[in-house]
This record gives sequence, structure tokens and C-alpha cells, in this order.
Amino acid sequence: MSRNSDKPNLTPQFCFNERALRDFLRVSRGTVDDSIVQNLNALITPGQTGFDPTSTAERSVKLPARRPIDRQTCGNFIEKVLFQSWQTRSDVLNYCAGVALDPNDPDLVSREAESAKDRERIIDERLDPYSGRFFPREARTESLANLIRNERGVESIIRSRTWGLVMERCGDDGIHWEEALNRWRADRQSTL
Repeated sequence: MSRNSDKPNLTPQFCFNERALRDFLRVSRGTVDDSIVQNLNALITPGQTGFDPTSTAERSVKLPARRPIDRQTCGNFIEKVLFQSWQTRSDVLNYCAGVALDPNDPDLVSREAESAKDRERIIDERLDPYSGRFFPREARTESLANLIRNERGVESIIRSRTWGLVMERCGDDGIHWEEALNRWRADRQSTL
């Protein structure tokens, strides 16, 4: 069974390196959420019922019903693999969201100097019709905040889909994934 990816060393440099942040999220999602059907199938002990020779006597066009997974096995998978992976990603996104809110953006001074220089330019639109356009560079913190907002939306969609598949195979308790994750977090806090 797949193991969740390790939590990266959280630094502002990690967050501002959008490629590293996206790669971490992609690998973590691919390890658990994108392969959830395979992970759930791995929880079923093969050969519990044994081979039935009559199963090949007649061709069946309908798909066989998916075998439900033992509730204890499912619960262990949810607590030790699924929620752990989700929590690691949440921790990274929350940390990077905090970095994006930091008003001490080291890029701010250079952007302000560039902006002042661009405002002082003399523009002759006859020579260069595009020179009158000014495209200010977006602050790194703004760019990071947009990335975090987008990734949180993706995370919500992925978790909803994953939870639906898990509940289909493990038995639906009728609770939403956010409620289940919050219960797990509360239980974890109480044991620490």
C-alpha cells in the first residue's frame, strides 16, 4: 500500500518556490487520493472466499458487486493513511497561507523602485505603440495567496471525491469528510 509523502521542511523559500509546492501536493495527492481505488482494493484479503468454478460456467455481462471492506481495516486506513496525508497537506497549505499574509515581503522594495522608474519614463507611442502599457509585476505574496486559494479549492474537490469512494467501499456513516477529519483531529489532540 502506498505511504503518504513526507512533510517537507517548511520555510518561506519552500512556499515561494511554486514548483516545489505544487510538486509536493501532486505527489502527495497521487500517492493516496489519485490511487484510492487501488489502495482500497489492497485492503481486501485475496482468496477469502476461494475460487468458485461455477463463476466461469456462464458469461456475465454485468459487473460483479464490489466487495465491502472490513470496517476495522477501513478505519485503520482512514486514520493512519488517508487523514494523515490530508493533515500533512493542510499543514503545508496553512503554513504557506501564513507566509503569504506576511507584510514584510522582501520583494516589495524592488517592485516599488521598478514602479517609480516606470512612471518616470517618457513614452512615445508613435515609435512603440505598446510602450504606453504598463504591466506591474504581481507581488510574490499575492501570487502565493492566489496559488494557496486555488490549491485549497482543488484539495476540497479531491477530498470530496476520495471520501465518496471510501464511504462507498467501507460503508457510509452519513458524515461529511470535513466532519470526519475534524473528529480525527480532535481525537488526536486529546491523545497528545
